[in-house]
Amino acid sequence: MDKIKAERLIQAGLDRKADFVELFEEETRNASVSFRDRKVESATAGTDFGLGIRLVYGTEILYAHTSNEDEDHIIRLIDNLARSRGIVTPNSSEPTVKLVGKVFENRHKIVKDPRKIGQDRKLDLVKLADHVARAYSEKIVQVNSRAADVVTQVLICNSEGLWVEDTRTRSRFTVNVTAEAGGEIFTASEAPGSLRGFEFFEGLDIAHYAKVAAERAVLMLSAGYVKGGKMPVVMGNGFGGVIFHEACGHMLETEAVRRKATPFAGKIGELIAHPSVTAIDDGTLVNAWGSQNIDDEGNPVQKTVLIKDGKLQAYMSDRVGGKEVGAGITGSSRRESYQYAPVSRMRNTYIDRGDSTLAQMLATIDHGIYAKKMGGGSVNPATGEFNFAVEEAYLIDKGKLGEPLRGATLIGKGPDILPLISMVGDDLEMAAGMCGASSGSVPVMVGQPSIKVDNILVGGR
Repeated sequence: MDKIKAERLIQAGLDRKADFVELFEEETRNASVSFRDRKVESATAGTDFGLGIRLVYGTEILYAHTSNEDEDHIIRLIDNLARSRGIVTPNSSEPTVKLVGKVFENRHKIVKDPRKIGQDRKLDLVKLADHVARAYSEKIVQVNSRAADVVTQVLICNSEGLWVEDTRTRSRFTVNVTAEAGGEIFTASEAPGSLRGFEFFEGLDIAHYAKVAAERAVLMLSAGYVKGGKMPVVMGNGFGGVIFHEACGHMLETEAVRRKATPFAGKIGELIAHPSVTAIDDGTLVNAWGSQNIDDEGNPVQKTVLIKDGKLQAYMSDRVGGKEVGAGITGSSRRESYQYAPVSRMRNTYIDRGDSTLAQMLATIDHGIYAKKMGGGSVNPATGEFNFAVEEAYLIDKGKLGEPLRGATLIGKGPDILPLISMVGDDLEMAAGMCGASSGSVPVMVGQPSIKVDNILVGGR
């Protein structure tokens, strides 16, 4: 879209008494190859284009989207939005807003544009994962591997004169390995991702991830079942951070705070976690899966310290949420695509490293569970109540790791668990994932060092 057309469209929104008008234009190219049951399951590539129009009246948001670039069509959409508030179509006026290009620091270097590399290069990767996983054990009965990349170009302009463009390139590899014996099955997975081009795949140790998944699937297949109850738990690093993300992180977004759908509303400066806990949401990490140069409102991303030494420091905010709760904009506004209005969302969210070792944590526990690798789960975003499966677990017996266990589920409430994290490890790791909320599904990273939770309910078989 050229600036003159954009200025006319923005003026159409202002003429209809909107306090703020925003256009979000996007073109996304997706490409992936999936390999399953020793054959290509799918090889797809496609492009999607569209435009989102947002009118803001105070803190009320009206949103529409379209794939039709015709100016008259877009103005009719703006008309329909305004009419929903009883605003009669005015006569058009000359644009009063002059759009000015905004320059930002590009932190994320892309070496090889995946759009210039054929899908056949991905086929070698998914075949290798299948071969390595199946070679590990005759108990491996199914391998599903996938290599995917996405390149998104966005243009964001608004009634404050902003005009900014960005290109986001992400790549991700996924391998799921299923083992079977005696009528029992177990599936393990690995799914690294990065804000990089095809160089991500070239530098990735595919064999390592396939073998790790295969090892876990076979090991846990023969593991005994956990006996449930309340007990101390050491949660492993990396994807263990998914519990903080789901059970606490969402409640620190202004989208929840402004709706009073969080117990953390109005608690800035208060102690909400154990003093050993510092939690951060950082959109600036170079080439990290959840990073961006700018958020989906065109604001520069930043590093936001959410909790410092147990005390609540800040919320993650977007324009409307920040205004409503009196928080500064943190560059946390995100959306899946032009089909969604943006809201405050997490990016790369983690509990920061501490000074304890895993051995020190284990030594403090007479009987408990080491949840080395978390699986999927569910959470009530309003209360933080969660239920997460543990993909790989071990008994802790008199300060030492014991037999592998399966069937463990961690059950609790985020605000209640934070004060019970008494030790934080020095082995911080991050893991890629996808997060779904009101503005769609967005790439995020979760993370933490190993942490000790003094008391949590462990569900068994």
